[in-house]
Amino acid sequence: MKLTLVGAGPGDPDLITVKGIKALRQADVVMYDALVHPDLLDYCRPDALKVYVGKRRGAYSCMQEDINPLIVHYARQYGHVVRLKGGDSFVFGRGYEEIEYARQHGIDTEAIPGLSSSYAVPASAGVPLTTRGLSESFWVVTGTTKDGQFSADLRLAAQSTATVVVLMGMHKLAQIMAVFADCGQSDTPVAIIQNGTLPEQQVVIGRVSDIVQKTEESGVGNPAIIVVGEVAKLAISDLLALSQTSDQDNP
Repeated sequence: MKLTLVGAGPGDPDLITVKGIKALRQADVVMYDALVHPDLLDYCRPDALKVYVGKRRGAYSCMQEDINPLIVHYARQYGHVVRLKGGDSFVFGRGYEEIEYARQHGIDTEAIPGLSSSYAVPASAGVPLTTRGLSESFWVVTGTTKDGQFSADLRLAAQSTATVVVLMGMHKLAQIMAVFADCGQSDTPVAIIQNGTLPEQQVVIGRVSDIVQKTEESGVGNPAIIVVGEVAKLAISDLLALSQTSDQDNP
């Protein structure tokens, strides 16, 4: 019996690791999340059992408390379970909880890292999280904690000069921007990146003071990440170019 956690990467199926592909080819069962690209399931054996256990806001949701026992059930019944999770399993992916639960039930475990959306998605939009003269460090924070509240780290991050990447925060974008504004960051650049690394990727660029309005006007929403900091102004955005053209036409 074995559980292998595989990070699927940020979206583009070509960004999974070679080791991750090898694990998929060996799996008896693949339990996959909502943000996993469907093309990755083509690497599975034809006889492998594929189980959707997606957790996504506003859609069908399989609770973590259900997923953990399912891992044990499938490992005991079939042998090798691959848990395929978007991004990296140990970056807000609750991967350690699944590893620990499996170990407590006598199941061997392995974790295969994946590219985290926290840095891969900004890179796909031309945003370096650190670059000389603009940013010396970066924070990665969640938009909402398990109990639905802001992480205390969000306000700490907003007081720093670092680049701040917020995951799972679009449904609280206005409140998040209010935190940055309260910390004197109203003029700080912000980039919202939807469907990062995929052909349908969209980017909206603004500032803390106006990004909520710009995002609403663009129609951009989940799945997306928020990048706050001077580097955000480097993002490549067709939507920004359109906005600038509109501003020139209407001085």
